[in-house]
Amino acid sequence: MAHLDDDEQEEKPLDPAMESVRRKMVKLQLVSGGIMMLMFMAVLAAIVYKVTRPDGTEKPVAASGLAIPADQPLNLTASLPTGFTVGSTALSNNQILFYGTMADGTRKALVFDLSVGRIIADVTVTGN
Repeated sequence: MAHLDDDEQEEKPLDPAMESVRRKMVKLQLVSGGIMMLMFMAVLAAIVYKVTRPDGTEKPVAASGLAIPADQPLNLTASLPTGFTVGSTALSNNQILFYGTMADGTRKALVFDLSVGRIIADVTVTGN
C-alpha cells in the first residue's frame, strides 16, 4: 500500500462554484430537517390529542345509593307472596326480578330493590 503524505490527506479548498453548491445543499438539508421535525411533532400532537380527549360516550357507573363494602355483604330477605312459585330471576344493577306464578295460576313479575330492601313493583302478567 502506498502511504499518502500529510499534505495530500488535508482537504484542499473548493473552487467558488462548488463552495456555493455546498452551501446551498447545507441550507436545503437544514430546511428539510426542520420541516421533518415539525411534521413529526404534529403527528405526536395528534396522537396525544386523540388519546386524551373525551370521546363523548358516558362510561358506566355503579348504581347510586348502593355502596357495599367487600367484607360486609348485604343480608336482606325478599318476602314473596304466599304460593308464589319462582320461574326465573334476573339481576340488573341493584334490582332483582322474580318471574313466576301464583297458586291460582296468575303470572306475576316482582321487582326487589337491594338499595331499599323491599319489593318495589308487583306486575300481573295477562294474555297468552
